[in-house]
Amino acid sequence: MTQKMRLDNMAECFEILSKRQPDPKTELAFSDPFTLLVAVVLSAQATDVGVNKATKGLFAAASTPDQMVALGVEGISYHIRTIGLFNTKAKNVYRLSELLITRHNGQVPENRAALEALPGVGRKTANVVLNEAFGHPTIAVDTHIFRVSNRTRMAPGKTVEIVEKELLRRVPEMWKKGAHHWLILHGRYVCKARKPACGDCAISDLCLFTDKTD
Repeated sequence: MTQKMRLDNMAECFEILSKRQPDPKTELAFSDPFTLLVAVVLSAQATDVGVNKATKGLFAAASTPDQMVALGVEGISYHIRTIGLFNTKAKNVYRLSELLITRHNGQVPENRAALEALPGVGRKTANVVLNEAFGHPTIAVDTHIFRVSNRTRMAPGKTVEIVEKELLRRVPEMWKKGAHHWLILHGRYVCKARKPACGDCAISDLCLFTDKTD
Protein backbone atom coordinates (compact mmCIF):
# COMPACT_ATOMS: atom_id res chain seq x y z
CA MET A 1 0.00 0.00 0.00
CA THR A 2 1.32 3.43 -0.97
CA GLN A 3 2.40 5.49 2.03
CA LYS A 4 0.45 8.71 2.44
CA MET A 5 0.89 11.73 4.64
CA ARG A 6 -1.34 11.61 7.70
CA LEU A 7 -4.42 13.80 7.45
CA ASP A 8 -3.57 15.75 10.59
CA ASN A 9 -0.11 16.46 9.15
CA MET A 10 -1.70 17.65 5.89
CA ALA A 11 -3.85 20.07 7.86
CA GLU A 12 -0.72 21.34 9.63
CA CYS A 13 1.05 21.80 6.25
CA PHE A 14 -1.74 24.00 4.93
CA GLU A 15 -1.91 25.96 8.16
CA ILE A 16 1.83 26.70 7.83
CA LEU A 17 1.55 27.61 4.13
CA SER A 18 -1.48 29.81 4.80
CA LYS A 19 0.40 31.80 7.44
CA ARG A 20 3.20 32.45 4.95
CA GLN A 21 0.70 33.56 2.30
CA PRO A 22 -2.71 34.42 3.81
CA ASP A 23 -4.33 35.54 0.54
CA PRO A 24 -2.99 33.31 -2.24
CA LYS A 25 -3.68 34.35 -5.84
CA THR A 26 -2.68 33.29 -9.31
CA GLU A 27 0.39 35.04 -10.74
CA LEU A 28 -1.43 35.57 -14.02
CA ALA A 29 -2.52 39.18 -14.61
CA PHE A 30 -6.28 39.60 -15.09
CA SER A 31 -9.10 41.98 -14.20
CA ASP A 32 -12.26 39.86 -14.48
CA PRO A 33 -13.42 36.29 -15.30
CA PHE A 34 -13.00 36.82 -19.06
CA THR A 35 -9.43 38.07 -18.95
CA LEU A 36 -8.62 35.29 -16.46
CA LEU A 37 -10.09 32.69 -18.80
CA VAL A 38 -8.06 34.01 -21.74
CA ALA A 39 -4.86 34.18 -19.66
CA VAL A 40 -5.27 30.59 -18.44
CA VAL A 41 -5.93 29.33 -21.98
CA LEU A 42 -2.75 31.09 -23.12
CA SER A 43 -0.73 29.71 -20.20
CA ALA A 44 -0.73 26.12 -21.48
CA GLN A 45 2.94 25.18 -22.09
CA ALA A 46 3.97 28.76 -21.28
CA THR A 47 5.16 30.60 -18.18
CA ASP A 48 2.98 33.06 -16.28
CA VAL A 49 5.65 35.71 -16.80
CA GLY A 50 5.56 35.17 -20.56
CA VAL A 51 1.78 35.22 -20.66
CA ASN A 52 1.59 38.43 -18.63
CA LYS A 53 3.97 40.17 -21.06
CA ALA A 54 1.78 39.15 -23.99
CA THR A 55 -1.60 39.91 -22.40
CA LYS A 56 -0.56 43.41 -21.35
CA GLY A 57 -0.92 44.56 -24.96
CA LEU A 58 -3.72 42.13 -25.81
CA PHE A 59 -5.98 43.23 -22.96
CA ALA A 60 -5.24 46.90 -23.68
CA ALA A 61 -6.63 46.25 -27.17
CA ALA A 62 -9.40 43.83 -26.22
CA SER A 63 -10.67 43.01 -22.73
CA THR A 64 -14.19 41.79 -23.55
CA PRO A 65 -15.50 39.01 -25.81
CA ASP A 66 -16.91 41.60 -28.27
CA GLN A 67 -13.60 43.44 -28.48
CA MET A 68 -11.71 40.16 -28.90
CA VAL A 69 -13.94 39.10 -31.81
CA ALA A 70 -13.50 42.56 -33.37
CA LEU A 71 -9.72 42.20 -33.03
CA GLY A 72 -9.85 38.99 -35.05
CA VAL A 73 -7.59 35.97 -35.16
CA GLU A 74 -4.74 37.87 -36.82
CA GLY A 75 -4.91 40.69 -34.29
CA ILE A 76 -4.92 38.27 -31.38
CA SER A 77 -2.02 36.33 -32.94
CA TYR A 78 0.02 39.51 -33.26
CA HIS A 79 -0.27 40.30 -29.55
CA ILE A 80 0.52 36.77 -28.34
CA ARG A 81 3.18 35.89 -30.93
CA THR A 82 5.85 35.50 -28.20
CA ILE A 83 3.92 32.59 -26.64
CA GLY A 84 4.26 28.98 -27.79
CA LEU A 85 1.51 27.63 -30.05
CA PHE A 86 0.25 31.19 -30.51
CA ASN A 87 -1.61 30.53 -33.78
CA THR A 88 -3.71 27.74 -32.30
CA LYS A 89 -4.26 29.70 -29.11
CA ALA A 90 -5.36 32.78 -31.07
CA LYS A 91 -8.00 30.73 -32.88
CA ASN A 92 -9.20 29.28 -29.57
CA VAL A 93 -9.44 32.71 -27.93
CA TYR A 94 -11.34 34.07 -30.91
CA ARG A 95 -13.76 31.15 -31.03
CA LEU A 96 -14.36 31.00 -27.27
CA SER A 97 -15.11 34.74 -27.35
CA GLU A 98 -17.69 34.12 -30.09
CA LEU A 99 -19.27 31.32 -28.08
CA LEU A 100 -19.42 33.41 -24.91
CA ILE A 101 -21.40 35.99 -26.89
CA THR A 102 -23.77 33.54 -28.59
CA ARG A 103 -24.26 31.06 -25.73
CA HIS A 104 -23.68 33.01 -22.54
CA ASN A 105 -24.60 36.63 -23.21
CA GLY A 106 -20.93 37.61 -23.18
CA GLN A 107 -20.36 36.26 -19.66
CA VAL A 108 -18.00 33.53 -18.48
CA PRO A 109 -20.22 30.72 -17.17
CA GLU A 110 -19.84 29.55 -13.56
CA ASN A 111 -20.31 25.98 -14.69
CA ARG A 112 -17.74 23.27 -15.38
CA ALA A 113 -19.49 21.62 -18.32
CA ALA A 114 -20.13 24.97 -20.03
CA LEU A 115 -16.50 26.02 -19.52
CA GLU A 116 -15.10 22.73 -20.83
CA ALA A 117 -17.27 23.08 -23.93
CA LEU A 118 -15.23 26.16 -24.93
CA PRO A 119 -12.23 25.76 -27.30
CA GLY A 120 -8.91 25.39 -25.52
CA VAL A 121 -10.57 24.84 -22.13
CA GLY A 122 -9.90 21.51 -20.43
CA ARG A 123 -10.51 20.39 -16.88
CA LYS A 124 -7.43 22.15 -15.48
CA THR A 125 -8.36 25.49 -17.06
CA ALA A 126 -11.97 25.15 -15.88
CA ASN A 127 -10.74 24.39 -12.35
CA VAL A 128 -8.54 27.51 -12.29
CA VAL A 129 -11.41 29.75 -13.48
CA LEU A 130 -13.92 28.23 -11.06
CA ASN A 131 -11.46 28.63 -8.17
CA GLU A 132 -9.98 32.05 -8.92
CA ALA A 133 -12.95 33.84 -10.48
CA PHE A 134 -15.83 32.26 -8.60
CA GLY A 135 -14.33 30.96 -5.35
CA HIS A 136 -15.08 27.28 -5.87
CA PRO A 137 -12.94 24.86 -3.80
CA THR A 138 -11.44 23.22 -6.89
CA ILE A 139 -7.82 22.11 -7.30
CA ALA A 140 -6.29 22.35 -10.77
CA VAL A 141 -3.44 19.84 -10.93
CA ASP A 142 -0.55 21.17 -13.02
CA THR A 143 3.01 19.81 -13.13
CA HIS A 144 3.91 21.62 -9.86
CA ILE A 145 0.94 20.28 -7.89
CA PHE A 146 1.41 16.80 -9.36
CA ARG A 147 5.06 16.79 -8.24
CA VAL A 148 4.43 18.23 -4.75
CA SER A 149 1.49 15.89 -4.11
CA ASN A 150 3.57 12.83 -4.99
CA ARG A 151 6.83 13.97 -3.42
CA THR A 152 5.31 14.95 -0.05
CA ARG A 153 2.87 12.00 -0.24
CA MET A 154 -0.06 14.34 0.41
CA ALA A 155 -1.94 12.79 -2.49
CA PRO A 156 0.20 10.30 -4.42
CA GLY A 157 -1.05 9.13 -7.79
CA LYS A 158 0.17 8.08 -11.22
CA THR A 159 -2.15 10.39 -13.16
CA VAL A 160 -3.35 13.98 -12.85
CA GLU A 161 -6.90 12.72 -12.41
CA ILE A 162 -5.98 10.45 -9.49
CA VAL A 163 -4.00 13.21 -7.76
CA GLU A 164 -6.87 15.69 -8.15
CA LYS A 165 -9.36 13.16 -6.76
CA GLU A 166 -7.07 12.36 -3.81
CA LEU A 167 -6.45 16.03 -3.02
CA LEU A 168 -10.17 16.80 -3.04
CA ARG A 169 -10.73 13.81 -0.76
CA ARG A 170 -7.84 14.48 1.64
CA VAL A 171 -7.36 18.27 1.87
CA PRO A 172 -9.33 19.63 4.86
CA GLU A 173 -12.41 21.59 3.79
CA MET A 174 -11.20 24.87 5.29
CA TRP A 175 -8.04 24.81 3.13
CA LYS A 176 -9.54 23.64 -0.19
CA LYS A 177 -10.10 27.06 -1.74
CA GLY A 178 -6.47 28.13 -1.26
CA ALA A 179 -4.84 24.71 -1.67
CA HIS A 180 -4.45 25.11 -5.44
CA HIS A 181 -2.34 28.25 -5.08
CA TRP A 182 -0.34 27.18 -2.05
CA LEU A 183 0.72 23.95 -3.75
CA ILE A 184 1.57 25.61 -7.08
CA LEU A 185 3.67 28.33 -5.46
CA HIS A 186 5.37 25.82 -3.19
CA GLY A 187 6.26 23.70 -6.22
CA ARG A 188 7.37 26.67 -8.28
CA TYR A 189 9.67 28.29 -5.72
CA VAL A 190 10.58 25.68 -3.08
CA CYS A 191 9.76 22.10 -4.04
CA LYS A 192 11.33 22.53 -7.48
CA ALA A 193 11.64 19.74 -10.03
CA ARG A 194 15.40 19.34 -10.35
CA LYS A 195 16.55 20.31 -6.89
CA PRO A 196 13.99 20.91 -4.16
CA ALA A 197 15.05 23.51 -1.59
CA CYS A 198 14.32 21.24 1.37
CA GLY A 199 16.51 23.33 3.66
CA ASP A 200 14.25 26.34 3.06
CA CYS A 201 10.99 24.37 3.17
CA ALA A 202 8.53 25.32 5.89
CA ILE A 203 6.84 21.91 5.78
CA SER A 204 9.98 19.76 5.44
CA ASP A 205 9.44 18.10 8.82
CA LEU A 206 6.00 16.86 7.73
CA CYS A 207 7.02 15.85 4.20
CA LEU A 208 7.63 12.15 3.48
CA PHE A 209 10.12 12.72 0.64
CA THR A 210 13.07 10.43 1.32
CA ASP A 211 15.81 12.16 -0.70
CA LYS A 212 15.73 15.57 0.98
CA THR A 213 18.42 18.09 0.03
CA ASP A 214 20.18 20.46 2.41
